[in-house]
Amino acid sequence: MEAWGEPTFRVKNKIFAMYADANNHHGAGRHAAWCKAKPVNQCLMIDASPDRFFSPPYVGPAGWIGVWLEADCEWNELKDLLRDGYRMTAPKKLLALLKDD
Repeated sequence: MEAWGEPTFRVKNKIFAMYADANNHHGAGRHAAWCKAKPVNQCLMIDASPDRFFSPPYVGPAGWIGVWLEADCEWNELKDLLRDGYRMTAPKKLLALLKDD
């Protein structure tokens, strides 16, 4: 489902992730994914790797983490961030259906 001209990923109509296209003002010239996260994780990740992570506009103050989708993107790490965002958003009944990888 789209919102603000970008694809969003939802559970029970609540957004837990978003794609930011480089050609849209959300992407600021670079492709990115925005994931719901805890504010403490956002700070730790940006401090550790500001070349890979950023605080996205609008949702950054709520703790969301932005991940640049470039050649050196750590795709397994992004998968884990997306899963964490889903877990923060999904109701308990859906969480019970998740299988750990």
